[in-house]
Amino acid sequence: MNFNIPLYTYCWQLFCLQKTRSDGRKRLIHSQDFSAMKEVFLHYVWQYKLFCPTHLRTTDGTPIEIIDHGKKNTNAGPDFFNAKVKIGETLWVGNIEIHLLSSDWMRHRHDQDRRYDNVILHVVKEHDKEIFRPNGDPIPTLILQPYPGLQERYEAMSMGATFIHCANYWEKLPDGFMRIYLNQLLTERLCRKAASIIEKVEQTKGDWEEAFYQTLATAFGQSTNALPFEKLSQSLPIKLISKQHDNLVQIEALLFGQAGLLNDYSTDSYEKRLKQEYDFLQNKFGLKSIDKNLWVFAKMRPSNFPHIKIAQLSQILFKYQNLFSSILAAKGTSELRSLFEVDTSPYWENHYSFGDQSIHRTKKMGETSIDLLLINVVVPILFAYAQKRENPDLAERAIDLLTELPAEKNSIISQWRSLNVECRNAYDSQALLELKKRYCNEKNCLRCAIAHQVLKN
Repeated sequence: MNFNIPLYTYCWQLFCLQKTRSDGRKRLIHSQDFSAMKEVFLHYVWQYKLFCPTHLRTTDGTPIEIIDHGKKNTNAGPDFFNAKVKIGETLWVGNIEIHLLSSDWMRHRHDQDRRYDNVILHVVKEHDKEIFRPNGDPIPTLILQPYPGLQERYEAMSMGATFIHCANYWEKLPDGFMRIYLNQLLTERLCRKAASIIEKVEQTKGDWEEAFYQTLATAFGQSTNALPFEKLSQSLPIKLISKQHDNLVQIEALLFGQAGLLNDYSTDSYEKRLKQEYDFLQNKFGLKSIDKNLWVFAKMRPSNFPHIKIAQLSQILFKYQNLFSSILAAKGTSELRSLFEVDTSPYWENHYSFGDQSIHRTKKMGETSIDLLLINVVVPILFAYAQKRENPDLAERAIDLLTELPAEKNSIISQWRSLNVECRNAYDSQALLELKKRYCNEKNCLRCAIAHQVLKN
């Protein structure tokens, strides 16, 4: 991989930045509230100086010169810190607060918050009320006027009804821009997933095998049954499964029993056997099964039924006692794929659920399913482990694995391709999924480099 800045360095810096911020305080748009979008747009205009800087005046007619716009605050308190503004003949150094209406100052109760005492300029879209400091002095107010047409262009992009709101503007992007931005999006996605995995590692007191097992189990549920699979893995530690590592029947009994899928009054001989094994192990380890009603079967292909997925997961856990160690030791994509090339136990060759027989069919994990596990489980945990160990070579190995895997096939990627966006491999598809889900769907246009490129021009 050849970048102007080493990708691992960029990833590590972004990861550290994300870890030091409080998610609850990030000033990002996560709703479709139009007023919120308008206010964040004003923040954007101020931050990137997208307004005419000359002939500025406060609402009382005093000339203003903006010397330093300040640094954007990502936590609680005034919106911009350490600004320098000359108002009349006086140079002020302090903070900037931005609102749609001047009266929002009172509505947000800034008059009761001492952190706002050092605001030197109140920037608003509309001035509907005079605002005063605790000592009675008025706070200078500036009505911000973006460059002509800028707000209309932003609203057209953010409120569009098409798959990608700003697609009509893409022809104006510089050559090579999308390739650079896809690199950044992939980095963001990996850092976000790595942060989640490292949090899981910390919750399991540094147990990477347990964290990998829980991440793998959740991925087996795909989007439909991710929650029950996650709860199943959390209720059944990998160390308990490892105690039965040489007995596939007991591993299946533990997983199906903890899933709540074993019937007390079944007439099926295999289910009865698993139930007997589970009752013994449940009593031995003090286990409590999850709610069986969490599982979703409706509108699913039989090959994706929870029973089949649990049977396949059982085989993997039976085959490898220390799966994460095997992942670390694997050399190349083909060796990683082979770790997940498993069948089910013979019973499931004639069943999709307990009791009801079906046509004989081997329930082997398909190549597409295995590749999805590599993309969504193996790559993120390798990347997380590399960050925790500060191992850039392993991080590059995880990223390179995405370039060797085919792009995912889903409705989102299909629509990107309909826009003639190149999607060569899983590296590209992961980046495009990040763009669609974390930016377009959440209308985070003002965080998006594409919108920024369009607006600033």
